[in-house]
Amino acid sequence: MTRAVGYHWHLRELMAKAGMFSTTALQPHLAERGIELSVSQVHRLVTGTPERLSLPVLAALCDILDCQPGDLIEPYVAARSATARKAAGQRANPSSPRDRNLRPTRARIVDWDQK
Repeated sequence: MTRAVGYHWHLRELMAKAGMFSTTALQPHLAERGIELSVSQVHRLVTGTPERLSLPVLAALCDILDCQPGDLIEPYVAARSATARKAAGQRANPSSPRDRNLRPTRARIVDWDQK
């Protein structure tokens, strides 16, 4: 069974603590550290949750905001639903018809010409 793992992205909160309230305020700080991102890339980085993040960008963000990577990214394990918990207690894929409590039914052959 696979575990659903997610993460919370806290860049906007850390920027607010540092006194940066607009996405454009971050771009010059990144440029000082050699990270050249467009205005739209910085906007997506701040307002959204990135799926991929390069280590130089992460290191620059940590330096700008005086924080650790764990302050920016908070991983969590998603809670399983009640049906997923119930299914985990049962076998996922029974191997034979006997395991599924299936019984054959008797076939009745009818000759339509003799009716």
